[in-house]
Amino acid sequence: MQVDARYSLNNVRVISSPNCDERPAGCEISLLVIHNISLPPQEFSGDGVAEFFTNRLDPEAHPFYQTLCGLKVSAHFFIRRNGETIQFVPCEKRAWHAGKSSWQGKTRCNDFSIGVELEGSDTAPFTDAQYGALVALTRALRKTYPINDIVGHSDIAPGRKTDPGPCFDWDRYRTALE
Repeated sequence: MQVDARYSLNNVRVISSPNCDERPAGCEISLLVIHNISLPPQEFSGDGVAEFFTNRLDPEAHPFYQTLCGLKVSAHFFIRRNGETIQFVPCEKRAWHAGKSSWQGKTRCNDFSIGVELEGSDTAPFTDAQYGALVALTRALRKTYPINDIVGHSDIAPGRKTDPGPCFDWDRYRTALE
C-alpha cells in the first residue's frame, strides 16, 4: 500500500485522482476542511464518489449525475460509512475540494488546506466508524502538518455550502481529538 509519503496510516486505500495540481510555492498546509458527500444523493456505499473524483462518473447512471457533467472535483481523503479511508490526492498537492472559499482573510482555501469528505449528507448522522477514522486521520495529519484550524466546508463558503451539516457532531469529534 502506498500512502502519502510524509506519513503513514493503517488501512488507507489509494485511488489517484487527476483533479489536483501543485500548491503555490511556500504555501504551508494549515487548515483541515471537513465535507460530506454521497452519490447518488442520500445513497451510501456505491462507487459514485470514487467515479466522480476520478472523472469516470457515467452521467446516464443516475439522473442527478447529469448535473455534475464537466465538473472536476476531488478531495485528499474520503471516509466511507464503514470507516474505510481512501486517499485520492497526495497531501503535498492541491485537491479541488473547497471551490470559492476564504478563511481568516485568506482566499483560495484549496491552496493551504487538506480536504476530507465523509460519506454522508446533511440529514443523516455519521457512523462511529467514521468518527474513529476521522480522528485517526486528523491525528496523523497534525503530526506532519502545522494544521491550526479544523472547519467545515460551510465555514469557508458560507451561504454556498452547508456541509458537513447539522448531523456532524463537532463536540464529539473535538473531544475525541483531545
